[in-house]
Amino acid sequence: MTLPRIAFCTTCKNRTQHLEHTLPENLRQNASYQNCVFIVLDYNSQDNLAQFMGTYDLDGIVAGPRPRSFVLTNLQKFADLVYYRFTEPGPFRMAHAKNLAHRLGIREGADILVNLDADNFTGLKYPWEGSEYSFAQYIAERFAEDKDKFLWARMVKDGEGRLGRGIAGRIAVPTRGFLLAGGYDERFDTWSPDDKDFKKRLQNLGFVPEEIDPKYLEVILHNDRMRFKEYPHAETAQGEEAFLSVQESELTISNFGNFGCGVVYRNFQPEPIELGPLPTRIFGIGMHKTATTSLHHALEILGYDSAHWKDAHWAKRIWNQMASTGRSQTLERHYAVSDLPIGILFRQLDKAYPGSKFILTIRDEKEWLSSVRNHWGPATNPFRSAWDSDPFSHQLHKLVYGRKHFDAQHFLERYRRHNAEVLEYFKSRPQDLLVMDMSNGAGWYQLCGFLKQPIPSVPYPLANGTQKSEHGA
Repeated sequence: MTLPRIAFCTTCKNRTQHLEHTLPENLRQNASYQNCVFIVLDYNSQDNLAQFMGTYDLDGIVAGPRPRSFVLTNLQKFADLVYYRFTEPGPFRMAHAKNLAHRLGIREGADILVNLDADNFTGLKYPWEGSEYSFAQYIAERFAEDKDKFLWARMVKDGEGRLGRGIAGRIAVPTRGFLLAGGYDERFDTWSPDDKDFKKRLQNLGFVPEEIDPKYLEVILHNDRMRFKEYPHAETAQGEEAFLSVQESELTISNFGNFGCGVVYRNFQPEPIELGPLPTRIFGIGMHKTATTSLHHALEILGYDSAHWKDAHWAKRIWNQMASTGRSQTLERHYAVSDLPIGILFRQLDKAYPGSKFILTIRDEKEWLSSVRNHWGPATNPFRSAWDSDPFSHQLHKLVYGRKHFDAQHFLERYRRHNAEVLEYFKSRPQDLLVMDMSNGAGWYQLCGFLKQPIPSVPYPLANGTQKSEHGA
């Protein structure tokens, strides 16, 4: 079984005195887990962070980093370590720093992202022997039971089992959950309830919270003078009012694609790495029977959490939620969505999820009309009979075409009108719309160029939606 890759994401600005104690311990304590990486983001730190990180072997000469003073015969192993520098001057922006570090974790291939403050140990401070003491192994086991969860640290203020204040930011989340939520809300740029807000939005997206075992929550205790060093004005500015507003929020997505952006440098290398905005969501808005199933599978191959018509009840929830609230929590649980009713909701989706990317799949009109005719035929669509017992399928056909029975001329006119309306709507925003003409061989080159992704080594998928799924529309 392949172990999930876990990235421990640590941001540091003028807190090297803590990292000097925690990082070596954490690297050693998690070395038994074979697929984890520690990301240290130097957020323009003005102390000796760069010098400290320079004591580690970051060029992969040996397996895992090691202090350069180590003798090669030393049998002690270390987990992987990558050092990134963000050199933009200015104050420490809490949520932005976390988002940048987490996106760098994704860049290093992480399946699970763990926010780990510079003053945090990943376990008790004694010699560790065996995977049973590894926080990374613990995380992997917890997510093996249920991937739709996140782990968080409860701060115990008083009494037996008291935990230090500094552990409250420890959150482990699947990469999928981080992207769906849009990361930490960058409105919180000082010490604030950014972690509480993030946890609440994850819950609103359907991720189940689970408390971290306290034995993994050791922390260097320090006073508030250190905590508020970068923004002393925030010590009294954040309070119960902000906390309550977070607890009552029904929001799911923050930042709308513009999060964790900036230029960084990896392992003292001179080449800049730019992280730009990400799509809030990706919507396939081509009419059905325009290779939307193929697009769905292509997006999955690219690593996106993609959804395509699941069943009529799923589609109905999306339609009703969009109609009643202007957004859909059902839809939000996926990063990419295509097929009806998504196509005919493109205006509403653009308003509800700014920063999204839209993909219009089209095909030769005669080919499309023939495919739709077959889709309406009981002899060619084995799921056609289910439409009569499912009111929403026919309701959706009426919403799209104004009728539930196939009519070639009327359907073709509607197909042309839909494509024309999409092109007109996005005419001044070509960067947000990709038109894929499937009859002219559109595939990886167009899709990957649009989404800024490398082209996979496998052929672009060709799937027949009618045969692959119980497509009610």
